[in-house]
Amino acid sequence: MRLLVLGGGAREHALVWKLRQSPLLSALFAAPGNPGIATHAELVAVDPNRPRAVTDFALQKRIDLVVVGPEAPLVAGVADALRAAGVEVFGPSAAAAQVEGSKAFAKDVMLAAGVPTARSEVFDDAQAAAARARAWGPVVVKADGLAAGKGVVVADSGEEAAAACLALGQVPAGKRILLEERLSGPELSVIALCDGTRFVLLPPSQDHKRIFDGDQGPNTGGMGAYAPAGLLADAELGEVGRAVIEPTLKELARRGAEFRGALYAGLMLTKEGPRVLEFNARLGDPETQPLLMMVKDDLVPYLQACARGRLEASAVALHSGAAVGVVLAAHGYPGTPRQGDQIHGLDGAQPPGVQVFHAGTRLSDDGKLVTAGGRVLTVCAQAESIAAARVLAYQVAEQVRFEGRHFRRDIAAKAPVH
Repeated sequence: MRLLVLGGGAREHALVWKLRQSPLLSALFAAPGNPGIATHAELVAVDPNRPRAVTDFALQKRIDLVVVGPEAPLVAGVADALRAAGVEVFGPSAAAAQVEGSKAFAKDVMLAAGVPTARSEVFDDAQAAAARARAWGPVVVKADGLAAGKGVVVADSGEEAAAACLALGQVPAGKRILLEERLSGPELSVIALCDGTRFVLLPPSQDHKRIFDGDQGPNTGGMGAYAPAGLLADAELGEVGRAVIEPTLKELARRGAEFRGALYAGLMLTKEGPRVLEFNARLGDPETQPLLMMVKDDLVPYLQACARGRLEASAVALHSGAAVGVVLAAHGYPGTPRQGDQIHGLDGAQPPGVQVFHAGTRLSDDGKLVTAGGRVLTVCAQAESIAAARVLAYQVAEQVRFEGRHFRRDIAAKAPVH
C-alpha cells in the first residue's frame, strides 16, 4: 500500500512512526512533515489545507489511503475532495468535521443525540456574551471556531469571563462565543476509530492542558498525556461508547454527515457521570503519541476499514503497561513562541521504550535542528507501569535542551495506580 499522511506535528510523527511498522506498506509520504517525520516518510511540499493540491498529488502518486492528522484540512474539505476523486481517506467530511469546527454545532448535535453535556448559551455578539458572563459568574468561555487549542478560558469570576468574551471576540474563531456551565471532576480523552456507523474505542487517555504544574496558568494545545488512564472501568468505557459515540455517529449520519475517521470525546468525569466537554474530528495531540506507543496491532487495516465503511468491532490489541508523553515547549509558549533556538541532546539512539516525536522543529540553513513552533517535541516512554514510563520520559526530557525550553514536571503524577 501507498500512504500519505497530512500534517507536520508530533501527532503526525507518531502516526508515520507507527504506520511505517506495517508490512502492508510499500511507500509512505507526508505533507508537509518535519525533520523527525523525514526519518520515516518521504516529505512532499504540498499544502494539506488545499484540497485540490492534495488530491492531485494523491492521484499522481497512486496513493491508496490518505490519513489526515490536523483539523484544519478536514474543515477545509480535503476528505471530500479525495473521496470525490476516488481516493480512500481516513478523516471525516467537512460537514462532519464541524463537530470540531463549530462548538455551537457540536452542542446542537449533542442535544439532538441525547449526549450528556454541560448547559451552555451561544452568542453572536461579544458584548452580549460579556454582559451575560458578568451575571453568570464562574463560567467556561469558548470561541466557536478553530483556535489551535487556545479558544477556551476557564474563568473564576464574572469579570474574568467578561474580559475573555471581549478578547475572544477580537479573533476570527470568536465570531460566535459559547458560555458553558463550569463542571468539576477529572478530565479524560476517549477516541473512537469510526467507519460512519461502527466504531472501535482506543484506551482512554488523559491530557494536561494548563501550561504550569498543578494545572495552573492558561490553557495550551496540551503539555503532555498518558495512556491508558485508569479513571474508567472497562464497563464504564463501554458505556461512553454507547451513550456518547454511538448516538453522535447516528445523529451525524441523520444529518447527511457520516463520520469516517477519529472521533475524539473530551470528557469531564463528574459526580453525576461523564459529561462531554468537546468533540474533536481527529486524533488528539498530545494523546496520540502515548496511545500509539501502546498499540500492538498493525494500525493500517483499522484506518483502511474506517475509510471503506467496513470496520469490524474488534478491540485493538495493546502492549502491557502504560505510556507517558511530555511536551517540551519553546520560550514564550502559549503566547508568541520564540523560534530558531538550536536543539541539543537528540544525537544518538534513545533508551529502549522511548521515542521523541517532533512538532515545532526545522533544519536551519546550516543543517542544525532548531525550534520552529510552540510545542517543539514530545518525549514518549512506554514501560510496564506509569511510574516506570514517567521515569524514562523525564530522564530523556532533561537531556534534550534548547534556550527557553520548559515542560511540566507532573505529567501523569496523579494517575491512578492499580
